[in-house]
Amino acid sequence: MNSIFTILVSTIFVNNYVFAKFLGICPFLGVSGKMETATGMGVAVTFVTTLAGIVTFIIQKYVLDVLGLGYLQTIAFILVIASLVQFVEMAIKKMSPTLYNGLGVYLPLITTNCMVLGVAILNIQEGYTLIETITSSVGASLGFFLALVLIAGLREKLELADIPEAFEGFPITLIATGLMSIAFSGFAGLV
Repeated sequence: MNSIFTILVSTIFVNNYVFAKFLGICPFLGVSGKMETATGMGVAVTFVTTLAGIVTFIIQKYVLDVLGLGYLQTIAFILVIASLVQFVEMAIKKMSPTLYNGLGVYLPLITTNCMVLGVAILNIQEGYTLIETITSSVGASLGFFLALVLIAGLREKLELADIPEAFEGFPITLIATGLMSIAFSGFAGLV
């Protein structure tokens, strides 16, 4: 039980995939302009990452390893992720057309979100059990969700702030992201 808690805290705070590993930066910067789209993307990535972690674990342990096809890992994992993203895209389009339009091109880009693939591959490389894989996948996606919500809230506040013209928009977002990354490094001693 202690290792489960350690994995969860580590993936959310200490080894946050956005602020410590710098994975998933494209959707992080792309959809964090508004809280609504950031929340929608966070939920979608959480769903895809968690299911991808479970399915890729099963494929790795019971298909690729058994048949000696470990070299097909990346291709198999990308196919799993792409299938899950298609499912999520159809569900969001049906349930919330406003959110679907707000996410735009970034929703299908979850397929190429390196964080989702990185979590799946790192779970295998770490030798996690199925429960640890699920914990790591949930923690990593919650860390991504947290990063999205934090920067979205900050970006909404920055729109109202008096910022020098040279720093308006994307430059101030990059500066804020760097400062958040430094702040998250303060969690390094937790685990």
